[in-house]
Amino acid sequence: MKRQYSIYLIILIFSLIIHLQAYGGDETAQSIIMRCDSVRNPDKPFQMNDRLTEYKDGLPQNEVILAVYSKIDEESGQFKNLARYIEPPRDRGKTVLMNGTTMWFYDPASKTSVRLSAQQRLLGQASVGDVVTVNLAKDYSAKIVGNAEMLNDADHLQRKCWHIDLSPINDSAVYGRVEYWVEKETYRPVKGKFYSDSGRLLKIAYYHKYVDQLGAMRPSEIIIIDAVNSKLVTTMNTYAHKSKEIPDSWYQRDFLPRLNIE
Repeated sequence: MKRQYSIYLIILIFSLIIHLQAYGGDETAQSIIMRCDSVRNPDKPFQMNDRLTEYKDGLPQNEVILAVYSKIDEESGQFKNLARYIEPPRDRGKTVLMNGTTMWFYDPASKTSVRLSAQQRLLGQASVGDVVTVNLAKDYSAKIVGNAEMLNDADHLQRKCWHIDLSPINDSAVYGRVEYWVEKETYRPVKGKFYSDSGRLLKIAYYHKYVDQLGAMRPSEIIIIDAVNSKLVTTMNTYAHKSKEIPDSWYQRDFLPRLNIE
C-alpha cells in the first residue's frame, strides 16, 4: 500500500512539474522578459546611431538618422534617452528627450521644447517609443500564454518561442498591451505585437540581424509593419554602438538649448 502511495505521489509531483513548465507563473514570465531586456539593451551608458527608413510597396520613401544616448536611471531602473537628429540636414540638431514618464521635442530654430506622446510617430510606423531604449520588465507585468510555439522569424526560419502577454503597470508604458515572442534558450526577441490603450493592434515588429554590439549579440534591425496595411513598413537599423559616460544634465529639459554634442 505504501509503495502504491509513493508511486501516486511521484506521478503527482511529475505532473505538477510538467504543468508548471508548460504554463509557468508570473515570476517565470517576468524573468524571461528581464533576460530578453538584457539581450536588447546594454547594461552601461552608451550611444548608437539609428537609421529609420520608411517603405511603401517595397520602395524607400523617407529616411532619418538619429544619434541616441541612453543611460539607466538608478532609481527607476528604466532608461533615460536622448535622440539627436543627424540627417536629413534640415532637421539636424532637433532633439527628443525622454526622462521618466515625460517626453520633449526640442527645435533649435525656435529654441522651444514641446511635450510629446510616446506613440507619436517619428517616421513611418516608428514612434518615439520604438526608438528610445526601454526595459519592458519595468513597465509591464508578464504572463506566459504559450510555452513552445513555433514561429517564423524575419528570415522565415522557425524558432521555438515563449509567447508572452504584457500588461502595463505604470504610466511609463508606451503601449496599452504587448504580445512578445522570445526564443527559448537564447532569450532573443523574435516578434512583437503592439496595441493601443483601446486594444487596437497598431503594428507588428520583427527583430532581425543579430550582431555583436557592446559585448552581446543584439538585434541590429527591427522591421515594423503597419497592422492595417502591410505594404507600409519601417526599418530601424542600429550601428556604431559605443560605451559613453553621459552627464545627467543632458536629460534635463532646461539644458537642451545649451546641449552641444556635435
